Amino acid sequence: MLDKFPLAINYPVCLAPMVGLSHIVLRDLVREYMPAGSQTIWPSEMLSSRRLPGENLSETPEALHDENESYWVPQILGNDEKYIAPSLKKLEDHGAHGVDINMGCPVQKVLKHNYGVALMGDADYAARVVEMTVRNTKLPVSVKLRAGVEESEPEKLLQFVKKIESAGAAWITLHPRTAVQKRKGTADWSQIQWIKSQLDIPLIGNGDVQVAQDVFDLKAQTGCDVVMVGRALTARPWLMWQVGEKLGWPAPEGKTGSAPNTPEDEGREYYYFSVKMLEQMFQRFKPMLAQKKFMFFIRTSSAWLEFGHTLYSRVSKGKTEAEMLSALHDFFKTEQRMMARTEWRV
Repeated sequence: MLDKFPLAINYPVCLAPMVGLSHIVLRDLVREYMPAGSQTIWPSEMLSSRRLPGENLSETPEALHDENESYWVPQILGNDEKYIAPSLKKLEDHGAHGVDINMGCPVQKVLKHNYGVALMGDADYAARVVEMTVRNTKLPVSVKLRAGVEESEPEKLLQFVKKIESAGAAWITLHPRTAVQKRKGTADWSQIQWIKSQLDIPLIGNGDVQVAQDVFDLKAQTGCDVVMVGRALTARPWLMWQVGEKLGWPAPEGKTGSAPNTPEDEGREYYYFSVKMLEQMFQRFKPMLAQKKFMFFIRTSSAWLEFGHTLYSRVSKGKTEAEMLSALHDFFKTEQRMMARTEWRV
């Protein structure tokens, strides 16, 4: 139930923390599709607790956020209190409403520091990381994790999350794939259901959500409190609006009519959305970083377009904002269709 959350959210869908993607521009644009009056949590990209103490967060791209973000919950990597403590103080001063500990990242350069999903190899050690984080902040602390490191063992996973709960986690997010799976295979929603039935704190379910109906299916099958959506929201941010319509929420502020629904409507909306993404990236970030982040956005989100590979190829030839914008306009002169699903795992 949403009333168990320590933050006053009232909407059962949220964006996932994604490296290179869950930046201020994406969050701002996804928020434009949120039903009027809705509140949810907004994650950051991963932030390293080893670097945060020496950074100016007002200039750190991954830490930029707007004051109107209802609940900004930055995600941190770390396992050492001497870095975590000053990082938390900085994030509090910077306007964070909560802090999420990443125990799900399977990238090798993260694992070698013994954080990310590596923490799942030792439940007691992971619990101590949660305890030290809780001890050093007044903010609610959450944990995002996977089903395991190499293989999924339900009883072992349950023991792990119960220790995380006892250590003071305010809520847990579960992506039911193992670290070695990364985004391959199918997310095992039954594990979300199993863990939800055993926890006293809220559980967010994550994995294989691509269309609005998936949100309802995941909630119905698992009983999770909130559904977290990752890469699909980079392509279909109006999924927030689509879900709201089915739940009876009013349209997003400034928008009229119904949410985009047909493949053609979604193709047109993707065009408008990607143009705004490009323009705002160049407003928020330095040119080289804006170009890099926009190309990553196109590479990820265009997987849902019928000819997304062509769009990526054309935009990648642009060396300036104007050239990239021209490539977008040229591609969408022909009506484009968005597919409901992509073979990419999300």
